[in-house]
Amino acid sequence: MSTGLPARPVVALVATGGTIAGAAASATDTTGYAAGALGAHALLAAVPQLGELAEIRAEQLFNLDSKDIGPPHWPQLARRVQALRDDPTIGGVVITHGTDTLEETAWFLHLAVHGDKPVVMTAAMRPSTALSADGPMNLWEAVGVAASPAFHGPGVLLALGGEVFGADDFAKAHTIRPAAFRAPQAGPLGLAAPPTRLRTGSAPGAAALPRGVLDRLEALPWVEVLHVSAGADPRLLDALIHAGAAGVVLALPGNGSLPDTWLPAVERAAGAGLQLVRASRVAAGPVTARRTYPALQAAGWCSALQARVLLMLAIASGDPNLFATVAQTPG
Repeated sequence: MSTGLPARPVVALVATGGTIAGAAASATDTTGYAAGALGAHALLAAVPQLGELAEIRAEQLFNLDSKDIGPPHWPQLARRVQALRDDPTIGGVVITHGTDTLEETAWFLHLAVHGDKPVVMTAAMRPSTALSADGPMNLWEAVGVAASPAFHGPGVLLALGGEVFGADDFAKAHTIRPAAFRAPQAGPLGLAAPPTRLRTGSAPGAAALPRGVLDRLEALPWVEVLHVSAGADPRLLDALIHAGAAGVVLALPGNGSLPDTWLPAVERAAGAGLQLVRASRVAAGPVTARRTYPALQAAGWCSALQARVLLMLAIASGDPNLFATVAQTPG
C-alpha cells in the first residue's frame, strides 16, 4: 500500500531569519552582523548537498532577528508547521531560527503542534559570511534528522553542532561560542550525523495543547518572568498586578525559595487573579511543590522560560490542570 510519500523524502524548510541567515561586512566579524539578511533560497544555495538527503520545499515565514520573535509570532508559526506536518506528501519539517529565543519558540511548538513527523529547528552562532560559519552544516544535519525515520515521535527537536536535542530539555548556555547549547537535565537526545537516537520515548509536554485551542488562538495572555535576586523589591510584582498581567513566573533562588518579604505581594497578586509560578534561577533540577506556598504553582521540571510559555498556553486553554500535568512530568 502506498503511504503517499515519494521515494526520496520531502522536507519542508520554513525560514524565520536569525544569525544563520545573517551577513557581516567582514568574514572575520562574528558579532557585528545583520541577522536575517538572507532568504530561504539563499540558505539552500549555500548547501547544494541537501538535495542528496531530500527534496526541499522552502518558504520564508518571517525574516527577523530572533530577539524580536516572541508571542505575537508563535501561533502563526505553529499553525504553519501544523499544516505542513498534516500534509501527507511531506516527511518532515525544518525551521531556521535565531538562537536568542530559540528555546522558547521550540518549546511553544513542542507544546502546540500535533503529529509524529520530525519537526527540527536549527540555527547558527556565526553569520553566513563568517570564515567558519556553522549554519550550513547545521542545516545539512537538520535536514538529515528531519528525513530520518529514527526521529519520528519525540516532539519538536533541535539539531545543532552535531547533536540532537529535545525541546523539553534545551537551553542556550554561552553567548558567543559555536558550541553554545546544552540539555541541562538529561543530555542530548541523539546525534545528527548519521541521525541516531540515543534515548527513546516521547518527550514530556509534546502536543499538550488541545488542537482546537491552537486553531483559534490569535493572542497569548501576558505573562512575565521576574528574576528574584537577593534583596529584590517585591514592588516589581505589584507593578505587574497594576499593569494588568495575566500571570507571573518568579525565577527564585534554589528550589524556588520565596523570600519572606515577597509573601504579602504574592498574596495580593493571587487575590487579584494572577496565575503565579515558582521557578528557579538554577540551571538544572526540578522545583518541587511546597504546602507553604499555596498561591504558587511549582514549575516542576520547567525552566523559568519554559514555565512562562506553558503558563501562557495553560491560561489560553482554560484547562486548570494543563500546567501541572506538563510541569510535573520528569524530563
